[in-house]
Amino acid sequence: MEQPSVRKTFKYQLMPAPTQEREMGRVLGLCRHLYNSALEQRITAWQRCRVSLSHYQQAAELKDIRAAMPEYAAIHSHVLQDVLARLEKTYQAFFRRVKAGEKAGFPRYQAQMRWHSFTYMEYGNGARLDNGCLVLSKIGRIAVRWSRLLEGTPKTVTISKEADGWYVCFSCADVPVHHLPETGRETGIDLGIEAFATLSDGTRIFSPGWYRKAERSLKTTQRWVSRRKKGSNRRRKAVQLLAKAHQNVRRQRQDFHYKTALTLIRANDVIYHEDLQRANMVRNRHLAKSISDAGWASFLSILAFKAVCAGKRAVAVPPAYTSQTCSGCGIVVSKGLSVRWHSCPECGTNLHRDHNAAKKIEWLGQSLRGEAGVLASENRASVGL
Repeated sequence: MEQPSVRKTFKYQLMPAPTQEREMGRVLGLCRHLYNSALEQRITAWQRCRVSLSHYQQAAELKDIRAAMPEYAAIHSHVLQDVLARLEKTYQAFFRRVKAGEKAGFPRYQAQMRWHSFTYMEYGNGARLDNGCLVLSKIGRIAVRWSRLLEGTPKTVTISKEADGWYVCFSCADVPVHHLPETGRETGIDLGIEAFATLSDGTRIFSPGWYRKAERSLKTTQRWVSRRKKGSNRRRKAVQLLAKAHQNVRRQRQDFHYKTALTLIRANDVIYHEDLQRANMVRNRHLAKSISDAGWASFLSILAFKAVCAGKRAVAVPPAYTSQTCSGCGIVVSKGLSVRWHSCPECGTNLHRDHNAAKKIEWLGQSLRGEAGVLASENRASVGL
């Protein structure tokens, strides 16, 4: 029997020489200029001639661009092709949102602080590994800090610049899945602000509130940036310090998400959670900062991937009325957001609001699979299924 596999990205820190850093920075700048020029070409063609340029038409011009401009001839062709592919992907996402009636968001020009990476579209063609070093075409051999083993078959190689240096990401196919032993347990989780997650057995997981804790130091660092003269070296250093501070908060949050997801996956075979629409929830100006600090969308994405890699399941259920519906009898008990305790006048169920929601989410997920017995019909009726 063939072993199951997934596609996975492995990220490592690079240790380039100063000349290599300057060269990679130059490639970033030229890729950004190519993106902006291609976007301007599309906009001008439509405004003047009502002609919509395709990705293939622009890619066909790369040969002439490389012949006329030596600086682009010094960049691997796959890197330039990926820049145009990114623009095409942005355009397709724009048209998809227009058709869906969503807020469109037309493709925008990329400033220097918004372009951080370039990609070799095929491993072995412009980017390869040799004796533990990364060899990039026309840049040279770069030492890699190997924090873990590289598994699977590398397909693409992405070089990115972050606040604390340069990184390489290998997108690998056929990465073997290591199944964890089954436990025979299932749980529902309710994500919240008072507690990051509440399980259906009443266990509550609290988040440290990374951004809230770092807010004062971030405010001070932001003040340094605003007081420096634009274009000066002091402002550049202050901007770098601010970026590192935000990076530290982001990494703390990500570390918590990975550890929490792994704990849940090890203890349960199936995890039910709400199919949250975070974009709608952050419109509440009173809760937007706390919701963003919790990072629910990022956590659910990590949880889903961890479940696949461990041979477990993460199932999303409709979020409607999970907090209002009684987990004991299924009737709707209306209560405001400030009411943190659920008391059912019908069956006498008395427990924390989030605990009630977690139990309801678990039973709703089981009912959608037809495994909750008499509660299945009650849960379906409560959500109008």
